[in-house]
Amino acid sequence: MNTPRHRYRHALQGPSTAISVELALGAASGAADVAAQADMLRGRVDGVQVLDSPLAWTQMSVVAASSLLLQAGLDPLPMLTCRDRNRIGLLSDLLGLRALGVESVLLGRGRRVGKRHALHASTVFDMTGRELIAMAAGLGEDVPGGDLFIGTGAKAHRARAGWTADSLRARGEAGAQFLMTQLCFDVGLLRHWLDALVAARQTWRYSVVVSLAAFPSASTARWVRDNLRDSRIPDAIIQRLETADDPAEEGVAICAEAMREVAALPGVSGIHLMSTGNPELAVAAVKASGLRDPA
Repeated sequence: MNTPRHRYRHALQGPSTAISVELALGAASGAADVAAQADMLRGRVDGVQVLDSPLAWTQMSVVAASSLLLQAGLDPLPMLTCRDRNRIGLLSDLLGLRALGVESVLLGRGRRVGKRHALHASTVFDMTGRELIAMAAGLGEDVPGGDLFIGTGAKAHRARAGWTADSLRARGEAGAQFLMTQLCFDVGLLRHWLDALVAARQTWRYSVVVSLAAFPSASTARWVRDNLRDSRIPDAIIQRLETADDPAEEGVAICAEAMREVAALPGVSGIHLMSTGNPELAVAAVKASGLRDPA
């Protein structure tokens, strides 16, 4: 097994802006699909996120995908949620990931399966997100070399005066060390929220990662805004995509511009690019941003 060239943990805690990209997977994705994306991403990113059956659609397990990424020399950032597994299953996956050599994980409660979802799956929620974080943090006490770098989700928002960030504080006390926001192109909102984090005295506890994306079309951007309700995509971005001669090229340019602007915000340690099903666009945005030297 190859040693990953970049370690996400070290990059996020270092002086430069860390970059991670979501692995694009579907129900039919196999090892060859992971290998092809790994070839595109190698040397350009610090971590590759693997989602836990996003929107309740099944895909390759995070343990299997993480193993393939490690073999390809990349540092996986698997996500685990409490929606589909009880604490026995979650602990089993955490132990499996740690045995593979995974260092960083993103943990959370997850969202309930919608009543109209085609799979009609039941939700588990045997644990809270905070309990899952605490269980993962406890592995370092029981397993030699088992200390994991734990992340949790965060919602950038217009915090009221006196906001104390109680949920983030509790998850930090449980063992979370970095925050990953929802998809957010609203830089003014991010600036306000980062100031609120400082006021709540949470910036010393967390490294902050902001999520962006390279949209191939205006319709994709609208779908994300309508179906991922926490997303913040200003109308101006959708208008640029609508009027562009080449929407995909414009989506790359918009993402690269946002990456540079977000990287300049005080308190931001990393940028994450969510998948829109076009991994080539994410790679192009990283190149165009100028935040990473060419491989």
